[in-house]
Amino acid sequence: MKHHKFEHEDSTIKEDSLNILKLGKNLLLKGPTGAGKTRLADDLSMDMGRDMISINCSVDIDIEALLGFKTIEYEDDRQEIVFIDGPVVRAMKNGFILYIDEINMAKPEVLPILNAALDYRRTMTNPLTGKEIVAHEDFLVIAAINIGYAGTMPMNEALLNRFNIVEIDYVSNEALLEILQKQSIQDDEDILKKLTDFHKDLVTMTRQGQISKESSSVRSLIDLADLSTLITESRALKRTIIDKLDNEQEKTAIYNAFKLHFEL
Repeated sequence: MKHHKFEHEDSTIKEDSLNILKLGKNLLLKGPTGAGKTRLADDLSMDMGRDMISINCSVDIDIEALLGFKTIEYEDDRQEIVFIDGPVVRAMKNGFILYIDEINMAKPEVLPILNAALDYRRTMTNPLTGKEIVAHEDFLVIAAINIGYAGTMPMNEALLNRFNIVEIDYVSNEALLEILQKQSIQDDEDILKKLTDFHKDLVTMTRQGQISKESSSVRSLIDLADLSTLITESRALKRTIIDKLDNEQEKTAIYNAFKLHFEL
């Protein structure tokens, strides 16, 4: 599968992010959903020539999900308890990049574990085994936070201090069109172009505070594009964006923006 480079109007984003990692420092990508944070992390790992392991804190992630778990294995009719390393431990031991998505969704009891992994000493005692883990010299951490979402919390100060931060805004129109072309099953170029222009209006309304950040999500736009291959664009809009909302003014604002590009 061909790799498609992260594109953004601000070219310093990629350059600065790469330089932070080259210095062995932790990188925090901060911005709205649809800004291309995961896409950028993928590109950075490729440019650094490192494998990347991803974890998402938006699910009910616990210490075992991060560090690993004990299980029973049988060999020559003998029962043996072994420990299976989790993503944090594997990344530390192998010198991989650890990508922590939505880190500000992590439960408070999980944060001390992340603090230890991010510490400048790069050493952690695994509470599940009692063993000390010293990270490989190539181990790097990239984390991402979505700003302004329900369920997100202000970053814990101890955690925040362990990062250099790069703030990212929405991707450019050209990059968004490419994302739709590659990730959506919709192949009508006219519809994809209209959706891209519609999304630009959503971004403007988000910046003005007329609609929530969730409404201008690129994920929702891809869903809209996919569903529009089977039903009308207006019904696809309703099912993928409008029906998620409770605020009638927000619904009306989005419908009105949609009407500028598609017939309802």
